[in-house]
Formats: sequence, C-alpha cells, structure tokens
Amino acid sequence: MSSHVEYESTTRTAVIAGLGAYVPDQVVKNEEIAARLGVTTDWIRDRTGIEQRFVLNPEGATSDLAVEAARRALDSCGNPDIDFLILATCTPDHLFPSTAPSVASRLGFKGIAAFDLNAACSGFVYALSVSTGMLATGAYRTGLVIGADAISSILNHDDEITGPIFGDGGGAVVVRAGHLGETGSVSVQQLGSDGDLLDIMKTPGGGSRQRAAGVPVDIDSSYFTMSGRAVYKHAINRMSTVSRSVLERLGWTPDDVDWLIAHQANRRILTATAEEIGIAPERAVINVDRVANTSAASIPLAMVDAVESGALTAGDKVLLAAFGGGATWAAAGLTWPELTLAPTQTVR
Repeated sequence: MSSHVEYESTTRTAVIAGLGAYVPDQVVKNEEIAARLGVTTDWIRDRTGIEQRFVLNPEGATSDLAVEAARRALDSCGNPDIDFLILATCTPDHLFPSTAPSVASRLGFKGIAAFDLNAACSGFVYALSVSTGMLATGAYRTGLVIGADAISSILNHDDEITGPIFGDGGGAVVVRAGHLGETGSVSVQQLGSDGDLLDIMKTPGGGSRQRAAGVPVDIDSSYFTMSGRAVYKHAINRMSTVSRSVLERLGWTPDDVDWLIAHQANRRILTATAEEIGIAPERAVINVDRVANTSAASIPLAMVDAVESGALTAGDKVLLAAFGGGATWAAAGLTWPELTLAPTQTVR
C-alpha cells in the first residue's frame, strides 16, 4: 500500500522571497575516496556522476549548516522578521530535543514556532509544503524553510555503496504569505510515502525500535545503510509519477517546464527521471558532481547554483521533485521569482 497527501490553497500560499545555501570548507575529492575503498576514480564517477563533496569538520554539526544557509537567505531579502522556522533534516544535532529551536535562537528569533521535519531527502519539499499550509491560515506572515544534513556523520566511510555518494550542506528559503499566481508562489504540491520500503534506506540504531528489541547499541548500527538497486528503481518511478501528477494539476506539459530541480541523488537517477517525465535532460539542474548527495539540502543548493550560473531566471517554470528514506517522495511547481542572492552566496 502507498499513500499521498495533496494540498492546494484556493487563495493564499507561500511565496519564495529569499534564498541561501552553504557548504563547509573541507573538500573531499574522488581520489581520496578511491584510495580508501580500493577502487578507481572512474568507478566512482561512472556510478554516481560525482567528482567531489564537502564535509564538516569533526566539531561541526547540522545546526551550523542550517544557521549559515539561513543567514544567507535572510540577507538576500533584507533580513525580515520571521514567524516560524522549519528544519528538514535526518541528521539532527541530538536525537532529542529537535534542532530547529536552537537554530532559531542562534539566528535571533527566540520565541517563534520552530520544529524539525524528517522526510530524509524529500524533506525540503515536504517542509515547503507544510509552510504553505501555515501561511495560508493567515496566522503567520513569514517563515524560514531550511534543508540541512551532515550525512558524513552517519556514514561508514569504508562502505562502497554509501561512502562515495554523500556530502554535507545546507540550503534555505524565506517564504512569505502571498497568493496563487504571484511569481514565486508555490501553487501545487503533492507528497507521498510507502512504509513498506523502510529498509531500502535507514539508520538502524539509536531509536526506540532498537531499545524495544533489546539489541545492544554498537557503532555499526549507527551507520546509514542503503540498497542501491532498490533506491535507483523506486526513486525514478516515484519522482516521475508524482511529477506527472503535479504537472497535470498545474495544466503544464513537460515541454512547459523550463527547469527540473530534483533531489541530487546521483547523475543517472537525475537524467533517467527527467527522461521518464518527458523533460529533456539538459533542462535538469545538476550540481551533484560538485556537492554530491546532500539529502534535504540538495534542492535549495541546486537552486542557488542555477541562479548563480544565470540558468534560472525570473518567470521560469520550475518543477521540484524528491525521493527519500521512509520511503517518501514529493513534487511541487512554481514560477521562479526575481531574487538577488547575498554577496557571500557562492557555492564552490
């Protein structure tokens, strides 16, 4: 069985007003990964399309990524007051409590609504959809939606499946209350999940399930695990299916889409998903080669890269799509707004 949740406001919705992203300073090239795994750089590149990834230093945490990305998003739109903050992450600073209140406090927004949302790699689109509902009520005016993950902190770096694929990063958007039809308005979203696919991506240890089973905590159970072939198949199928549904509800054809900004899982999944939807691969934003798979941060990181390169401009029709652990998937459509990035923005 699978399920999906749809939300479509009749008038009010979220409008993207600011954008920011951040990656750590430490760059890990394929040569380092290849030497550790005993493979070639060509083997990594051919399987993933990845050339390098950015990794936090040992003292860093997800909240550091989230704060830096949020500051840049706020700077890009004049540092407005914020009424709520949603942090999409599957690598919180602590199992308890949630990380979002700490991020809000560090940004100077004490007392606002702040919470974590864990939909893994689909988290940013999930959080964006939740923000549309909050703004549509009229109870909130402006919010921060952040996707940030320090996946390196839960990797077995000697694992050939997961070791080469992931990097760390954060991305954020400022959203304000607006109306459907405005440029930047998130007009249609669709979310879905299938818990029967739980085992294709997960971190087994640390939760109540392990404790209830009486299984001792060990280092191996704290690592992220993934079934590569199953993820490949389901990611393409779920992202293309939910994307076609969103396009139908928008009244767009695949040819109407200027840019597909999908979760940067790996290059093969990105191009195969675009082709399955009917979008030319050259209209899929791809930066996975430079930042790797950054989980919930990947879509806003790709947005920033596309704006910086001049590819993504105001008025472009944009389709967002993601697939993540849970399993979860999501898609959303919007017309890109006029945005000015903060001077410190550049994602290397």
